Amino acid sequence: MLLSLEAATVRFDGRAVLDAVDLQVAEHEIVCVLGPSGSGKSTLLRAVAGLQPLDEGRVLLDGRDRTGLPAHRRGVGLMFQDHQLFPQRDVGGNVAFGLRMHGASRVEQRERVRELLDLVGLPGAARRAVAALSGGEQQRVALARALAPRPRLLMLDEPLGQLDRSLRERLVVELRELFGELGTTVLAVTHDQGEAFALADRVVVMRDGRIAQTGTPLEVWQRPADEFVARFLGFDNVTGVTVTGQAADTPWGKLPVPEGAPQGARTLLVRPAGVRLAPLDTGLRCTVVARAFKGTHVAVHLQPEDDAPRLEAACALRDAPGVGDVVGVEFDAAEVVVLG
Repeated sequence: MLLSLEAATVRFDGRAVLDAVDLQVAEHEIVCVLGPSGSGKSTLLRAVAGLQPLDEGRVLLDGRDRTGLPAHRRGVGLMFQDHQLFPQRDVGGNVAFGLRMHGASRVEQRERVRELLDLVGLPGAARRAVAALSGGEQQRVALARALAPRPRLLMLDEPLGQLDRSLRERLVVELRELFGELGTTVLAVTHDQGEAFALADRVVVMRDGRIAQTGTPLEVWQRPADEFVARFLGFDNVTGVTVTGQAADTPWGKLPVPEGAPQGARTLLVRPAGVRLAPLDTGLRCTVVARAFKGTHVAVHLQPEDDAPRLEAACALRDAPGVGDVVGVEFDAAEVVVLG
């Protein structure tokens, strides 16, 4: 295992912002740590990098304890949200900075800079001034600088946070391809689940300094561990229920649940795709109270007539009802999840 955290704990004013966290990252794996502000994700990254001392626990790299080692001796690369480029140096000078610190010759520096700028899509940019670069270009220079010393582990702190959405979506695909090509091991933190799910082999969701769930993007999306994770991922159709057999008694009526679902008092998630519009005389009667265009579909917000909690349905663009329409609703068992 390339990276292991063992009971990693950091306290600020007596409060644990990182609370006995155990985490492992395999070589060549891309792991994204997700969570709301204050969940401990950035503290975790800084602890691994050696920028934040642990109050308890250990950080191991290649099986060796690196807990007390300063940041510059850990052999890891780190890229921050604000890039932190040197404005007095040109692009080549920024990329070569780590190489100079490692004693590389001028010839080695020049060749590595050329190689990396080609790799990140900025060929021939070595003599350009940093101030003349766009946000996306600065992002690429910061990445090239972090990769220059060939770190075994690359850590990214909200790497695309300052870029506009279209550029983020394009760069995250490029980063995924680049890391795969280089075989880079990556530990990244972000608050954007779309970014994490597109980049990661494995997603770690944090809450209050602890890991709430870890798994592949598909596993976390399909089966959130609990109500916190489900709501953090943007699911609103969450409610308390009683499960008996293959049905659940819910505020929306009796709903089907998957075979083998946990029984008794539980929390239920219905993904928006599982809320199906039906004829008025079928299922639960609801009034459309709001609509939101999502690009690939319309999110339709529904208020049941019996004052049950609102529901969100995902409708095709051409089929979405208008605000004020009254519709019937049925539920698809394949989109119903009984949370742990």
